[in-house]
Amino acid sequence: FDEHSFTLMFNISNRDFIETLEYISKQFNRYFSIFIFLFGTIGNILNCFVLSQSTLRLNPCAYLFLISSIANMISIIFGLTTRILAGWNMDLTDTYSLSCKIRAFTVFVSRTIAFWLIAYATIDRWFSSCSQYQRRQMSSLKNAQRGTIIIIILSILLYCQMIYCYDINIISAPLPCYGKNVICRLLTDLTYAIITILCPLLIMFIFGLITISNIRQIGLNRSLKRKLIMINENNEKQLKLINIQQQRKKRIDRYLRHVLFIQIIFLSILTIPQAIEKVYTTLAMNTRKSLLHITVNKFIYNFVLLLTYLASGMPFYIYTLSGGSLFRTTLRNLFRSISINN
Repeated sequence: FDEHSFTLMFNISNRDFIETLEYISKQFNRYFSIFIFLFGTIGNILNCFVLSQSTLRLNPCAYLFLISSIANMISIIFGLTTRILAGWNMDLTDTYSLSCKIRAFTVFVSRTIAFWLIAYATIDRWFSSCSQYQRRQMSSLKNAQRGTIIIIILSILLYCQMIYCYDINIISAPLPCYGKNVICRLLTDLTYAIITILCPLLIMFIFGLITISNIRQIGLNRSLKRKLIMINENNEKQLKLINIQQQRKKRIDRYLRHVLFIQIIFLSILTIPQAIEKVYTTLAMNTRKSLLHITVNKFIYNFVLLLTYLASGMPFYIYTLSGGSLFRTTLRNLFRSISINN
């Protein structure tokens, strides 16, 4: 083949590959988005019902999980409905500036709230595992409620600039609804990658490791101690458990620590790719790109974006499968009470 024929074949091959990627991306938006939407919405609704039951709602970690589930549900509803509509070229955020701004602001704020609440739940588990009494007292429902209010306020303030920065018909971006200039993209993309994803994950890992260390230390200190007392009743020696409610509370704490660590692992796997993609997109913003390069970037953006929504929809299934008998029993009791009332 001469050089002209080779170039022609290469261009045809590129065009076919571009069309294939665009087709796959559209199918992802149409069908995988619907699956995640149903999967995540149903899971988070069930989470809200289960975590608000009397056996769990007074636990500070369970309270943080509950508010995080509400934030995840808001993120999924506002974020994925537009992704689904985009699969049929019906996304209103592409053409209406106000809907673009509201959608972006709501999704970013709700996701930041959800992430930082899980990070705070990790700190709460560290408090509860400390040997010092003063630190254990920091693990309380009142402190969890205060922390939640602070996280919500700071998250709103962090992304209020999106009302100005995001706009429609942005050509050189992964989506038509995106940051409208270089400064806006640098601000929103790096804020999202660093503050919304990487910082909470770092806190989760650090306090998770410290908590594991505390639990092992407590286990060594108490391995030979049995929380039983001998009492004399009718001249017979009997064993009686001390403080049954405290033992129940510790069992709940143990289950919550377990599901928290598993959730951290899944959050890392499903959200770090988008943080990397955000940083790359921002740094390569002024690089001249071919049509193939732009198409590949959009495909990767859509794929890692859907992974983050999958992360938002997974907590209920993590709690159910790895939360021991406590979460499953609470769920069964919830369904039983609903069926009895009906």
